[in-house]
Amino acid sequence: MEIFLAIVLGFLTPILSILAMRRLAIKTEARLRSVAQAVGQARTQPLLLPADVTYVEGIGFAIGDFSCRFNARSAHVRCAVNPSGPCQSCRHYELLSID
Repeated sequence: MEIFLAIVLGFLTPILSILAMRRLAIKTEARLRSVAQAVGQARTQPLLLPADVTYVEGIGFAIGDFSCRFNARSAHVRCAVNPSGPCQSCRHYELLSID
């Protein structure tokens, strides 16, 4: 009887472990599936760009008025003086001089 109990307890622990791992795998697959669907939906939505976005060769997309001296030539910041913009009627506008 003691040998039978030892054998049952010996097999019970791995069986419970396998069941727990299987349950965790099912939950993980469901989470990954929901994330993949969310990413797929995000890709189908149009990309909203500011109105003053310009594509510049070698830099990529940049925002702001490129004729201004303070333009940051960045896709994230318009300029050092007025980072959030807008560039129209900015009192710090200075024409970029090429020397």
